[in-house]
Amino acid sequence: MKTLRFHCAALALILLAGAAQHPLFAQDSDKAASKVDQRITELEKQLEALKSELAALKTPAPAASAPATSNLTATTAAAPAPPPNPLAGISSVLGGANLTGLVDAYYQINPNQPRGRASQFRAFDAPNSQFMLNLIELQLDKPVDKDNLLGYRVALGWGNGINVVNASDPGGLGLAQNLKEGYLSWFAKVGKGLQIDVGKYATPAGAEVIESNLNWNYSRGLLFTYSVPYYHFGARAKYVFNDKNTVMFHVTNGWNNIVDNNSGKTYGASWIWTPTKKFGFTENYMAGPETYNATSQWRQLSDTVITYNPTAKLSLMANIDYDRGDRINTEEGVGPVSDWTGVAGYVKYAPDAKYAFSGRYEYLNDHTGFATGGPNSPTPQHIQEFTATLERKIATHLISRLEVRHDWSNAASFLDGTGSSKNQTTISGGLIFVLEPSGDVK
Repeated sequence: MKTLRFHCAALALILLAGAAQHPLFAQDSDKAASKVDQRITELEKQLEALKSELAALKTPAPAASAPATSNLTATTAAAPAPPPNPLAGISSVLGGANLTGLVDAYYQINPNQPRGRASQFRAFDAPNSQFMLNLIELQLDKPVDKDNLLGYRVALGWGNGINVVNASDPGGLGLAQNLKEGYLSWFAKVGKGLQIDVGKYATPAGAEVIESNLNWNYSRGLLFTYSVPYYHFGARAKYVFNDKNTVMFHVTNGWNNIVDNNSGKTYGASWIWTPTKKFGFTENYMAGPETYNATSQWRQLSDTVITYNPTAKLSLMANIDYDRGDRINTEEGVGPVSDWTGVAGYVKYAPDAKYAFSGRYEYLNDHTGFATGGPNSPTPQHIQEFTATLERKIATHLISRLEVRHDWSNAASFLDGTGSSKNQTTISGGLIFVLEPSGDVK
């Protein structure tokens, strides 16, 4: 329709222009010319308007956005997008692997002022009266499943903690001083799937782990220090029957060694049972020779961990360990078989997402003194400790811990400035920076 109007207007303009030159109009030329000029001007304006309308028809109109049907719809549409994953780009480059990080430092006060500034019966937090770097960790982890059959984990560490972990390796610290874990994974299509790991991996035993942020207390307990290993080098197989039952089997060089100290192997089995979301039960058993250049003396470990979460804010945990098998060296030669027993109870209360209060009590009965004194200088003793820890999450990735711990024994095993004492009290402040793919602190 608009195109037809354009052609009509143009035709009228041509006819009027021609009529102005006809003889019939020549007599009144001045008057006629004035009217024709006025009419031509009006037609030119109409022609320009029609051109603009035609140009608008040729340009596609932008798609109209759907109007909000309610206040809820409008609010949802305007809601800000969630913050981007800080490690998403790295994970993409690494083919789906997760990169995590940890920086853990502390300062400890020991009123005993022990010689050498080292608190007794402690794992990673023995150095005191100084700022101490416990652990810097970088971990690259690619899990396996039915769609990803090959995976790996490489965890590197620096600091006092990683030196303690690798200190007893027969190969020495130079062999793998900065390697916390390093293994390859394969998902075999057997039943629901069998995961096989080969390499160096952290022990499944115990209620505590090497990373401070994953424990309820800052310091590691007596059982973590004396009853269970830190790591193994070998192979393990894991099979998940369902969401309630998981089993694992291990064949390794032994306890805390990449280089084996004898020709024997240590064997282990684990059962993880979670019948409900509130209750969990884990049983670990290990057996194998751990004595240097001897395969007839087998050490055995039974490790039980029970967890119970009655409410969303309250969590309880218990750990029971029994070790037996190593021989005590005496002046007459090889002595009796050693054994030691430990129990630990934990409670944690988290009133909100920022704060948590944790308590731990432990009792270690070192019957022959092998665990705490060694085979050459055993001192039978009963050691107990109580720890109270306050945790506050300062920011998304930053955790602070304030802890008071008291240890005591029936033997004078704790050093002080001049001699020894039967007890020891320490006050520690820890700061932990955690970087995880989710952006959340565990």
